[in-house]
Amino acid sequence: MTEPVLTSEIPGLALSARGKVRDIYDLGKTLLIVTTDRISAFDVIMPNGIPDKGRVLTALSRYWFLQLRPFIGNHYITSDFAYIAGQLAEKGVSVNSQLTTQLSGRSMLVLKATVFQVECVVRGYLAGSLWKEYVEAGGVDMGATLQGITLPGGLRESDRLPEPIFTPATKAATGHDENISFAQMQTMVGANDAVAMRQASLDIYNLAAERCSTNGLILADTKFEFGIHNGALTLVDEALTPDSSRYWSAADYQPGRAQDSFDKQYLRDWLSQSGWAKEPPAPQLPPDVVNNTALKYREAYRRVTGSPLDSEIS
Repeated sequence: MTEPVLTSEIPGLALSARGKVRDIYDLGKTLLIVTTDRISAFDVIMPNGIPDKGRVLTALSRYWFLQLRPFIGNHYITSDFAYIAGQLAEKGVSVNSQLTTQLSGRSMLVLKATVFQVECVVRGYLAGSLWKEYVEAGGVDMGATLQGITLPGGLRESDRLPEPIFTPATKAATGHDENISFAQMQTMVGANDAVAMRQASLDIYNLAAERCSTNGLILADTKFEFGIHNGALTLVDEALTPDSSRYWSAADYQPGRAQDSFDKQYLRDWLSQSGWAKEPPAPQLPPDVVNNTALKYREAYRRVTGSPLDSEIS
């Protein structure tokens, strides 16, 4: 593993936006997304990163964007660094060895799109915030209606839902996304686009869940972002990575409890037990927590794709 990249800097190229994990540069007709090794938990960015996390997320997004291309348009162009370096050179950027080391494997060239400010969440299992809301609403005893969706009573934590459900949320640049009803989403983005995004999200989830099952994985839930490019609905941002999806081992699946997952849940659990008040500043992560979290991300890639990480990442 390499030293974590916490921020990117491309001399001669202005930063367009910086999120919790990604740095975005405007190249004119396209955008360059650089996925760093930053990691956040409880809406706070940790002081130290996870080595190669950005490379794993980039490789896994590339994998899914290519898999999904026959079914829905997406903004992915390429993550080939030789081509990206050529695009940067055309902008007057000197792509030296230091910049290559910083960007290679974690950079993705994408189409521009007008992005909807909504997270499109699909849940196939009762976990995370949905389980918490279900319990608080008395769903275990009598069922519950959450964000306009009625769930039957008697469900256990991590139970498979009768069918996948669509639970949109606000898209917060900082802080916590808030769950909203589909009716609220329609008000925000328009009825037709809301319906199209809901259907696309459910279709992608079902396709991805079926493909994951062949590798012994359960795709418990995931979230997508969409935009409009050339008048067409377009999948943007990332696709089905451990930062946006909850993956479980089918062999170890046992409803009635929280499941071990291939994502940053390990980090969240450690932080919850550390005594940290979940307010900035976050504590320095010890080496074993960093290494174990990195292994979770790498294992997610191997389990999803059926192959170990390529030599560029490993």
